[in-house]
Amino acid sequence: MKLVLNFSMLLLAFFSFSNESFSLTDFQIKRFCKKEKRVSLCIKKLQEKRSVLQEGKFIEIPVKPYRR
Repeated sequence: MKLVLNFSMLLLAFFSFSNESFSLTDFQIKRFCKKEKRVSLCIKKLQEKRSVLQEGKFIEIPVKPYRR
């Protein structure tokens, strides 16, 4: 019984954490870039990164430090 439970939990974890990635929609990109100085440049860069991500290539994601 315990073996079946462990096996089912392993399968659940295996199928729930797949290698899929979801790119941003146009609305999400515009909302994110609304705060930037150069809105059109930000939108262009994010759309290029989205197309590269959809091709299956890796992209670099910058991490901004949290400022209180």
